[in-house]
Amino acid sequence: MPERSQFGAATPTHPVAATETPFATARKNALNFMLSAQTLMVGEVLFAASELFERTRTETHLLSEFVSKMAESHSVRDIRTMYQECSKHQIEFVRRDCERLFQHGERLLQTTSNLFAEPLRD
Repeated sequence: MPERSQFGAATPTHPVAATETPFATARKNALNFMLSAQTLMVGEVLFAASELFERTRTETHLLSEFVSKMAESHSVRDIRTMYQECSKHQIEFVRRDCERLFQHGERLLQTTSNLFAEPLRD
């Protein structure tokens, strides 16, 4: 019975990464950094666009709510009550917007610091 050949038996035992020159390693690291930075920038642009759209949608909703309540009010007391309610909604909106901005800043700092981390070896 013929013996099976062992695939990979003649391969060298040292890893290919050890034969790379420092210049090739530096080029690979620079390329990885540039690709990661580009991915980060595109992600941030997409995030900013979605946040801007969400904020516009919320502001439009608040404005339509304000206009409808103004139309419903028949006295100064109703206008004052409506103004207080709409002010509470606006303050809540600003609070949530600040929280989102803070969380976005944390995420951006974490992602940016990961760009400068030591690359993983294959």
